[in-house]
Amino acid sequence: MQETFIRFGIFSGLLLIFSILESVFPRRDRVYKRRLRWPHNLGVLAIGSLVSRPVPVLLPFSAALLAGQNNFGLFNTVSVPGWAAFMLTILILDLVIYWQHRLFHMIPLLSRVHRMHHTDRDIDATTALRFHPLEIFFSMIIKTAMVWILGAPAAAVLVFEIILNGTAMFNHANLFIPRKMDSAIRKILVTPDMHRIHHSARKNERNSNYGFALSWWDHLFRSYTDVPADGYDGMTIGIKGYEDRKHQGLPWMLASPFLQQSQPARQD
Repeated sequence: MQETFIRFGIFSGLLLIFSILESVFPRRDRVYKRRLRWPHNLGVLAIGSLVSRPVPVLLPFSAALLAGQNNFGLFNTVSVPGWAAFMLTILILDLVIYWQHRLFHMIPLLSRVHRMHHTDRDIDATTALRFHPLEIFFSMIIKTAMVWILGAPAAAVLVFEIILNGTAMFNHANLFIPRKMDSAIRKILVTPDMHRIHHSARKNERNSNYGFALSWWDHLFRSYTDVPADGYDGMTIGIKGYEDRKHQGLPWMLASPFLQQSQPARQD
C-alpha cells in the first residue's frame, strides 16, 4: 500500500509539472483542446489500473517481494552485490520494455491493441497514459515474469516503475527544448522530439524510436530515426484514417482493437 501512495504522489506531481511546462513552452499547436482529450486519456488509465490491481501476483513490485521472501530468481540464488542487482534490474527492465514496445508494432494482433496509443492527434503528457487496458495487462505479465526470473530487488522495481512513468510523461510532453539541449539529453534519455517521431503518420518513422527511458537501445538495435522527413513542425501526428474527433472518445478508444482500420496507414 505504501508503494502505491509513493508512486501515485510522484506521478501526480510530475503530471502537474509537465502540464505547466507544456503551457508555458509548447512545442506544437494543439489539434484538439485539453478538455476534449484529457478526460478520456485519464479515464483509460483509471480503467487499466482497475484491470491490473485486483491481481497482486501480476504486479511487478509484489512479485519482487514474493521472490525475495522465497529466494527465487537469479539475484536471490547467485551472489551479486546489492548495488549491481539494483542497477542491472533497472537496465534489464528498460531493455525489456523496449522490446515489448517493438513487438507491439511487429505482431499484427498486438499492434491492434497498441493502435489506440497512436491515434492521439496531439502528443502531450497524458498521451503517456493512453494505453489500452489489454496492453497494460499484457505489459504487467511481461514485466512480472522478468522480475521473477531476475529475483529483482523490490526497491529497484519501485524505482524503475517511477522512472518509467516519469520518462514516459517527459518524452510525450508537448514541450519545447532547444536543439542543442535536446541533443545533449538524447545521448542518454529519450527526449520529446525523439519520441514524437515515433508518433508520426509515416509508417517507417512510427516503426522507430521505441525507447521510453534510455535512448541507447534504439541505437544498439538500429531502430533510431534522428529527424522526421517533414520536420518537427511539419510532421503529421497519428494514424491516417483515425483523424475524426470521435477517435478521441473513451468508447471508441476501448473498442479500437476490435475495429477494422478505415483507411490504410501511410506507407511512405
